[in-house]
Amino acid sequence: MLKISKAEYTKNVLKMFNMSNAKHVNVPLGDHFKMSMAQAPIMENEKALMSEVLYASTLGSLMYTMICTRPDNAQAVGIISKYISNLGKGHWRAIKWILRYLKKSSDMTLCYDSTDIRLHGYVDSDFVCDADSQKSIIGYIITLESGPVS
Repeated sequence: MLKISKAEYTKNVLKMFNMSNAKHVNVPLGDHFKMSMAQAPIMENEKALMSEVLYASTLGSLMYTMICTRPDNAQAVGIISKYISNLGKGHWRAIKWILRYLKKSSDMTLCYDSTDIRLHGYVDSDFVCDADSQKSIIGYIITLESGPVS
């Protein structure tokens, strides 16, 4: 059996962004988060405040964990990454939520078991979920040997 984990990296990311002591959550992104461009700051003082937030660095760290070992974060990271150029407080709260989820699940490991060589695909969609474009969002996961590959 092959096991791949980024537990130590995840703990370092949480420490880097001062989230080590944050309360954990059970889902990558709560359904109460309704992301849109309307949440972007309008006033100059809001823009100045949000420009100091390490949004791109945090998002990059989340993307790295998602690509390497945490495909369960793919949809949440995809949603919030659309707002990297014009970050608002609501977007930053969503990033912190994902970090809190990683805290709870930091010891999760990808496991590939060679005794069950099967390829499975799963798909789900959320109709007209994107508030900005009024488009549907679709997600999928492909597993090989009981471990996700895409």
